[in-house]
Amino acid sequence: MLSQVKGTHRALTVVTRSLATEAVTSGTHLPPPPPPSQSKHPSPKPVSRTRLNPAPRPAHVEPRRQVLAHLPPTFGRNQILPVADSTRALLEDIVAQFNAPIRYAFAYGSGVFEQDGYKKDEKPMLDFMFAVTHAAHWHSINMNQFPGHYPLHARMLGSSFVSRVEDVSPGVWFNTHIPMNGVTIKYGVTTVDNLCADLLNWRTLYLAGRMHKPIRIIKDDARVRLTQQVNLTSAVRTALLTLPGTFTQRELFSRIAGFSYAGDVRMALPGENRGKVDNIVGRQQEQFKELYHRLVVALPGVHWPSHMATIEQDTSPHARAAHLRKLPSNLLKGVTQHYASEVPPKEADESVYWTRIAGDEKLPHVLEHEMAKHVRQSSAVQTVKGVVSAGFAKSVRYSAEKVGKWWNSRSSSSGSS
Repeated sequence: MLSQVKGTHRALTVVTRSLATEAVTSGTHLPPPPPPSQSKHPSPKPVSRTRLNPAPRPAHVEPRRQVLAHLPPTFGRNQILPVADSTRALLEDIVAQFNAPIRYAFAYGSGVFEQDGYKKDEKPMLDFMFAVTHAAHWHSINMNQFPGHYPLHARMLGSSFVSRVEDVSPGVWFNTHIPMNGVTIKYGVTTVDNLCADLLNWRTLYLAGRMHKPIRIIKDDARVRLTQQVNLTSAVRTALLTLPGTFTQRELFSRIAGFSYAGDVRMALPGENRGKVDNIVGRQQEQFKELYHRLVVALPGVHWPSHMATIEQDTSPHARAAHLRKLPSNLLKGVTQHYASEVPPKEADESVYWTRIAGDEKLPHVLEHEMAKHVRQSSAVQTVKGVVSAGFAKSVRYSAEKVGKWWNSRSSSSGSS
C-alpha cells in the first residue's frame, strides 16, 4: 500500500513539472517577452505605406556560412592607404549615415586621391563602393531611408527589381548625383560574394580593375581583404608578363592601372579623358608603391630596391611560366584556348606546356586582348544599366558633365601645345 502511494506521488510530481516547465532543445531560442500593456504604453500611429514609400523587406534567412573572422594584424597592411584627416572624417561620416548593413566599403577616384587634370578649386564627385550580404534586403532598407537616391521607376517597382538589375553582370547598382554632407557622391552596391569572385577569378574585371588602383577602405572585411591581396598579386604577375627585363616603377603602375581601361567602351566615346591612366599614376605613385612594392619583391626573379625606381626581372620562359600558371582562372582560360592549336596538350607534359606558352613572344598581346575583351563586355552592360539605375535625367546630366570635362581637357592640351 505504501509503495502504491509513493508511485502515485512520483507520477503527480512528473505531471506537475511538465506543466510548469517548457522543454528547450539545443539550437532554439526562448520566446521573446510579451509586449507591454497597451494601456501603459500606447503604440504609435502606424506609418502609412505606399508604392513610393514601401516598408523594408524582411531579411532573407539562409543557412549560416562560415565567415573568415580574423587575419594576422599585419596581413594586407599595404591596402591601408592614408588620406588627409579631413577627407577620412568626411568619408567615414557619409558611410555611417546608411542604416542598411554594409560589410565592406571603400572610396576611390579623384575625389579621394589627387589626379592631374583637375583645378585646385574643383570638387570632383566622391565615388564609393559598398559590398553587402543580401542585395534585396539592403536596397529595401536603403530605399526606405533614402527614397530620393533612387529614380521614380525603381521606387515603384521596389527593391526586388533593383536587386535583379544589380545582379546582371558585372553585378553592381549605382546611385549617382547624391548630395550628402555638402558634397556630391555616387555609390555602387554589390554583394560580397560577387566582389570576391571578381577579385579571385577576374570574372568581369569591373570591380577587380577598380581595386587595382589606390582606394581608401572605410569598412573592412577579412574575406575581402584576403581576396584583394590575391587580386593585387595577380595584377603584378600579369603586368610582369607584359613588361621587358628592365622597366621603371611608373611603367609598372601605368600597366596595372590600364588593365581596367583597355577595352572600356567609354574610352571610345567623347566623354572620357584619353590620358586618364597618366593622370592617375602621375599624382599617385606614392600610393601605388605602398600597394605593390612588398608584393613585387616577394616574387622570385624580381629585383626592386626600395630606394630605386628601376625594376629588373628574370624573363626566361621558366620564370615567366611560374607567373603564367598562377593567373586568375578566367584570364588563364582565354589564354589557353588561344594556344590550344599551337602547343601540345597539357596532359602530355605540363611543365613543357606552360614553358612553351610563357616563352612565346605573342603572349603579352594575347593577355591584353583577353583582358580587353572582358572589360569591353562588362563596361558595355554597365553603361546600359546606368540609364536604368540613374534615370534618364541624371544620365543626361552625368553624360553632359563628362563631355564637358573631355572638351576642357582637349582645349587645355591644345593651348599648351
